[in-house]
Parts: sequence; C-alpha cells; structure tokens
Amino acid sequence: MTVHFQPTVSPEACPALVLNADFRPLSYYPLSLWSWQDAIKAVFLERVNIVSHYDKTVRSPSFEMQLPSVVSLKTYIKPSRHPAFTRFNVFLRDRFTCQYCSSREDLTFDHVIPRSKGGTTTWENVVAACSPCNLRKGDRLPGEAHMVPARIPYQPTVNDLHQNGRHFPPNYLHESWMDYLYWDSVLEP
Repeated sequence: MTVHFQPTVSPEACPALVLNADFRPLSYYPLSLWSWQDAIKAVFLERVNIVSHYDKTVRSPSFEMQLPSVVSLKTYIKPSRHPAFTRFNVFLRDRFTCQYCSSREDLTFDHVIPRSKGGTTTWENVVAACSPCNLRKGDRLPGEAHMVPARIPYQPTVNDLHQNGRHFPPNYLHESWMDYLYWDSVLEP
C-alpha cells in the first residue's frame, strides 16, 4: 500500500504519544513516541486505540485516515520496577548535574570508590561528575580527595527516573499531549 501525505506536511513532524492502557505515558524520558507509520500499523493491528489525532491526513487508493497524535495500548504493560544501569540513566538519576560541583557541562560518570580500590560499576557506586571534577578526584577515595557526592548514589526505580525526567521536557510538545504529560516547566505560568 502506498500512502501519500498532504504536500506541506512532513511525516517526521507527526509522532504519536504512546500511553499505557491506564493513559500514562510508557516513559517520560525519553518520551514514549512512535513514528506515524508505527502508530498507523498498531491501529490496523488493533493493538491501540486512537485517543487524539492531528489535523493531517494520509491517503492511499483504498483509505483515508487522520494521523494519530495520541494512542493508548489496549493491553496494560506492567512497568519494570528497576531500570537498566546505563550512563544515560545515571545522568537522569542525578538530574544531569555533577554531584561534586553542580555543573551541567561535560558530564562523565565517576566511581565513588575507585575501581583501583575495589569499587564496582553499580548504581550504589557511580555518580554523574563533570570531567574536571572526575580528573581532580582521580583514583582517590572521597575523603582523600575532599570530594563527597552531593547525594549518596542509589538504585533508582523507574518512577524515580520518570519524576526526574519531568524536569527535562522535550523541545516539542503537541497540544493534544498536554492532558497526559506532567512536567514542572509545562505547568509553570
């Protein structure tokens, strides 16, 4: 099937916000979005309900459809309680802030107890650190370096990361998504 867009509309400009069956986004950061193609495919496979749509239409010889802007899954997906340990998730847990000086520039991650002294690469031993602080601390213990993290590192829940992600809304938010998203900066007057 060949699908044609109205000439002035770019397909990439029409992502669909994906909600769980309870009408909460599957994730906030990154925001759970599907391409227009994936959203339409899910509609045809009867895996989602269309909650809202764009004023944009796709056409083929046999059908015409407004592009979905918000879809909800028909089957509830239970969120995992503990997110994967990744560099990005460590930064998100620490709100993209160096835990030694509060800088938001040139972030790396630092082993609080250095690997050379038996430290492991785990949630409880890794923090976001700017490159200058990481270099200054080197392979010393926090007390030796006189550098103690602002917050004790911990294993976050998915909810912890969602809460932190709400402080960093994406650059683009379609008006039809606002009833389902709750970011601090979106709520400010």
